[in-house]
Amino acid sequence: MTDPEKNAPLPEKLLKTIAAQCMRSVAPDYAVFVDALLERFKTAADAVILYGSCLRTGNLDEGIADLYVLVDDYKHAYTQRYLSLLNAWLAPNVFYLEVSHQGRTLRAKYAVISTADFEKGARFWFHSYIWARFAQPSRLLYTRDDANRQRIYQAFAYSTLTFLRSGMRALENSAFTVEALWTRCLMLSYGAELRPENETRARHLATTNLIDFTQLTRAAYPALTDLLSYQPDSDTYLCQNTPHTRQRALRHWMLRRWQGRVLSILRLSKATLTFRDCLDYAAWKIERHTGVQLEITPWLRRHPIIWGFVVIWQVLRKGAIR
Repeated sequence: MTDPEKNAPLPEKLLKTIAAQCMRSVAPDYAVFVDALLERFKTAADAVILYGSCLRTGNLDEGIADLYVLVDDYKHAYTQRYLSLLNAWLAPNVFYLEVSHQGRTLRAKYAVISTADFEKGARFWFHSYIWARFAQPSRLLYTRDDANRQRIYQAFAYSTLTFLRSGMRALENSAFTVEALWTRCLMLSYGAELRPENETRARHLATTNLIDFTQLTRAAYPALTDLLSYQPDSDTYLCQNTPHTRQRALRHWMLRRWQGRVLSILRLSKATLTFRDCLDYAAWKIERHTGVQLEITPWLRRHPIIWGFVVIWQVLRKGAIR
């Protein structure tokens, strides 16, 4: 059966709010990344999106920019067939990029996903991998044309609604400020991935982006009135869950926690085929997220795919996935 919420019209104010946030200016340095990515993907590129910590801090000298490249078709995007197969099997593919600019080395990691899969991830995926990331403010650095631009705005809008709906259904019936609401929802999404962020980090993110999150919540509110009631006197949102709704949502988030751990390990293992210095990066990432220290032998460096299966076995055996 089709979920009627997924087919409800998007609030026009939400689309306008997202468009305004996406079009804010960014440092000129990002144009260098866009040029390099368009050179690589040429006519396959539909869009380049900036999100993550460098967007928030603006520091490209010490950080690694987080980018998404949306492509029209995986076969069109790659000359190597195995990369298109990997991308279709478990999107996105993740790559590393270095560019020299004005005597500096700028670094980014970029994820590649088709525009169609991006839309599905924002609207229909059970796991929060796409919709939790892109409920948060992003910048649209490049789009092929206005039709693609509108598709991406709609995907961001669906991400916001899916993120808030999925998170709010798991909350107790109480009044929440925007900061508290987003902090709680962010914590649920962090728990669904191999991420080390705690409540302090989630609260910092909610505080730092409070103006944007307030705008998004207000703009999304007309589509959330079955779950929320705005309290103008206290500028809070009263969560209105039934016990059945909340218990079902909590079970869903438990499933996402298990699913997310498996998907994170698979994606990190897949990165051994796409990410330069991938084994060291993946081992560091896994140890940071799970506490499991992994040995990379010379033989495993020569056979990175096998290393991926070794990772899964060691992480399971040491109980890092529960």
